[in-house]
Amino acid sequence: MRTSMVLGFALAAILIASRALAGDFEDGVRLYANKDYAGARAAFLRAAAESDARAQLNLGLIYFNGHGVAQDYAQAASWYRKAALQGDTKAQYNLGLLYTNGQGVAQDHRQAASWYRKAAAQRDARAQYNLGLMHANGLGVAQDYKQAAAWYRKAAAQGYAGAQINLGVMYADGKGVAQDFVEAHKWFAVAAMQGDEHAGKNRDNLERKMSREQIAEAGRQANKWLKARGTRQK
Repeated sequence: MRTSMVLGFALAAILIASRALAGDFEDGVRLYANKDYAGARAAFLRAAAESDARAQLNLGLIYFNGHGVAQDYAQAASWYRKAALQGDTKAQYNLGLLYTNGQGVAQDHRQAASWYRKAAAQRDARAQYNLGLMHANGLGVAQDYKQAAAWYRKAAAQGYAGAQINLGVMYADGKGVAQDFVEAHKWFAVAAMQGDEHAGKNRDNLERKMSREQIAEAGRQANKWLKARGTRQK
């Protein structure tokens, strides 16, 4: 039976705009939307000087993406850190990602895990997924399949397809959890409903090892999960 696990770390968040916009931050969002990156940066700098974590996050994103400035990961890390220390979830996640990749900071998986934990505690599914990867592969933490499954489960419950696939693989292989083809099939089916090709292939491969009754039960469980979230498996 071949099953494939999603290995890549979730990507950095794009520039955000809060619904609760005010003053310089609002100006920065408007200017950025109009591709006036210099004006946006100036507005965000004014807001950041008043300790606006949203502006600090967006300055990090501007430097990360090189919008209107030379791309500078060190500056991105500096601004992310300011926002992360104020508890901004996206900044905590993005700073963790920089530590994972060694961009603007020395690569440090322990630091990455520390920042992901802070974001994960605020229910950031990407951070939960990345912690699953780190525990599965022993990056910055002791390799622990049970912990990996636990983090994947948290992200999967929020609808994160990569985590659903990886959790399914763990059930299919019996790593960190008791082997359970029905549960594995359920998570593959749920992820496949989001259009993920890996999930569909894993589900189809797994069915070769399952009875008709198991496949039917997995379908019922997937539909129950999806129905609770307002969708249904076709």
